[in-house]
Amino acid sequence: MQAAQTTIDDAEIAKFEAMAAEWWDPNGKFKPLHMLNPCRLDYITGQIAAEFERDLTAKSPFSGLRILDIGCGGGLLSEPMARLGADVVGADAAPRNIPVAQIHAEQSGLSIDYRHTTAEAMAADGEQFDVVLNMEVVEHVADPLAYLTACQQLLKPGGLHICSTINRNPKSYVMAIVGAEYVMRWLPKGTHEWNKFITPDELYDLMSKAGLDPVDKKGFVFNPISWSWSLSDRDLSVNYVTASLKPE
Repeated sequence: MQAAQTTIDDAEIAKFEAMAAEWWDPNGKFKPLHMLNPCRLDYITGQIAAEFERDLTAKSPFSGLRILDIGCGGGLLSEPMARLGADVVGADAAPRNIPVAQIHAEQSGLSIDYRHTTAEAMAADGEQFDVVLNMEVVEHVADPLAYLTACQQLLKPGGLHICSTINRNPKSYVMAIVGAEYVMRWLPKGTHEWNKFITPDELYDLMSKAGLDPVDKKGFVFNPISWSWSLSDRDLSVNYVTASLKPE
């Protein structure tokens, strides 16, 4: 059997390996994700509920859905999905992230299948999911098209793919790199590479080439006065999120 190809970038994995133990510290190196997480969850849960006709006020509204959180890190998205009743697999290419996620899930009384693996390896094994969460990962891989193709292969026909990343323009350089890494020091210097950022048009094109049908996009907008994030229909200038479907 031929080994699955991989799009992982070893240098990118090493960055997140070094920060693994801090995943659940809301004031640590992943503070930006902790701040953004409620906004991400608002979008994710709304899209899943709409696509699969689920009532978010019901008990375990995602029961029966199999969800993959690719690039799961410490489990900041995997755990809420499990609490909503989904059968969750959390996968990450950085091996040190997995025990961190496993221990926190166990302490939280949650059953989550965490794996040190890649999207390509899981696709080669024939894994299938109703939903693939692909959040803040595509800007860190070596070959975005190959990676998104693997994500498409992991979806059941009619499945939902949710992907967020960072736009590439002067504003995103100032906000996501200069601001987050040098001024606010929310992230270690060198966490992001501006030339790996992807514009919404580029991402839509990549997803279409990967066999996905893009259906929605929204911006994640940070308000420095209220110190909070919100969703925007118009402002996709820095952080943004997309939804796409695998044709039936």
